[in-house]
Amino acid sequence: MRPSRHRHQLLATMVLTVCISASSTVDAKADAGGVGFWLPGGMGSLSAVPGQPGWSLTSIYLHVGANAGGGKDLQLNSSVVAGLHARADAVGFLPAYTFATPVLGGQLTVGVLGVPGNVGVGIAATLTGPRGNQISGNASDERATFGDVYYLGTLKWNQGVNNYMWYVLGNIPSGTYDSTRLANLSIGYTGVDSGFGYTYLNPQTGHELSAVAGFSYSGMNNALQYRNGIDFHLDWAMSQFVSKSVHVGLAGYVYQQVTGDSGAGAKLGDFKGHSVGIGPQIGVFFPAFEGYTGYLNLRGYWDVVTENRATTQTVMVTLSFAPSAPEKPTTPRGPRQLK
Repeated sequence: MRPSRHRHQLLATMVLTVCISASSTVDAKADAGGVGFWLPGGMGSLSAVPGQPGWSLTSIYLHVGANAGGGKDLQLNSSVVAGLHARADAVGFLPAYTFATPVLGGQLTVGVLGVPGNVGVGIAATLTGPRGNQISGNASDERATFGDVYYLGTLKWNQGVNNYMWYVLGNIPSGTYDSTRLANLSIGYTGVDSGFGYTYLNPQTGHELSAVAGFSYSGMNNALQYRNGIDFHLDWAMSQFVSKSVHVGLAGYVYQQVTGDSGAGAKLGDFKGHSVGIGPQIGVFFPAFEGYTGYLNLRGYWDVVTENRATTQTVMVTLSFAPSAPEKPTTPRGPRQLK
């Protein structure tokens, strides 16, 4: 079925991928040398579609599994390790506000995200330990903790079926990072990511296509004397509305580290990473409470190409409530004249 004009208005209520982009940093620093500030696939369908003014609330469940065989060396905190197995389960809560007054002709949204969760890490061998010690064997760590606080801002513009977006995402360290532990949700440094997005959304045909590209800039992790290089990422998604409220499709990403890692703690050199991933998605809109529309999205990613990074499998479940678009008033008709 083709999305109706009213469905197009419902689509415009959502700030979905802004919320997802903030949640993407849940797994941002599982290891210093193999993962960057941005989680590939953080942006998805309808990324650049403007919403309705007012408050919105999004909750995100994120599961990430990362594996690297014994033949692949990665840096975890101050150690070079092989045989890495990591897992993170986290839930993010994002209240956001969309302003009614245009800014630079676009729609401004700002929000703040908090992330509690549980993370576990296991390694099969440590090749070079802290202070140069040689360590071998198995080690693991698991704990429930809090990630950093993340802030975000977006500007969105709409021109018919074309939608455009600029965004910025950054973090405020929470103080829960511990360089002596394997398991962390906090990343141990400040970072910022910014870029542009585009969404093609045709309510007549039900076709949707989104792409978001950006760069990540990382500060120094003073505890490790380690600084990530600049990362480039391209997230994309395409979907088809099969009814007025359901769309299905594919999503994927390309991640490329542009400049090398640096600092006295970078034991593996510049260590530029690269990955490509793809997976399915489904999204469902539904009536929520008065004046609000709900949206549930499920998508998963699998790495198909990796270099200097652990191979990851990611599942994201997003539940969002945002202001509904007002109904178009109907023109009252007067009584017919009888002849």
